[in-house]
Amino acid sequence: MLIENTEINDVKVVNPLVHNDNRGYFFESYSLKNFKDNGLPTHFVQDNEVLSKKGVLRGLHYQLEFPQGKLVRAVVGTILDVAVDIRLGSPTYGRYVTVELSAENKKMLYVPEGFAHGYLVLSDTSIVSYKCTNFYNPNDEYGIKWNDKTIDIDWGNNSPIISKKDDDLPFLKYQKFLPKY
Repeated sequence: MLIENTEINDVKVVNPLVHNDNRGYFFESYSLKNFKDNGLPTHFVQDNEVLSKKGVLRGLHYQLEFPQGKLVRAVVGTILDVAVDIRLGSPTYGRYVTVELSAENKKMLYVPEGFAHGYLVLSDTSIVSYKCTNFYNPNDEYGIKWNDKTIDIDWGNNSPIISKKDDDLPFLKYQKFLPKY
């Protein structure tokens, strides 16, 4: 397993060592030792799986009281995964990292606690699976509008399929509650 740094120090790309043969493939999607050796969380408490069709954009979501670090991977299809640093006082506040995750490249993205997270489905369908460092709490949902010009994420799609809830999210400058660095 190879852990890559990104432009934002706490966001990591996890590249598993894939063993291919005539039967298919095998890889470790999580290793406590490798995560610990690379300063990543080793304790995950919840796994989630999401099916979406092409053009669906989910996010940008975050939590405050029960923050969730997320280890994200595309089990089926391809997504553009995005992590935005929204930690007040962070030297990379407002900056983001994008990584294409696919069933083919088997990359995973670790999105730390204190970051907003979202993704856009690039393939006909996708199944995204992610491990969380904290349990989901419906009373601790926050989010930022996907097309916030101050963040200026290049989604490559100007009219994604988005939920009403996500479309109604405020811009970053109007957030009343943000995590601290």
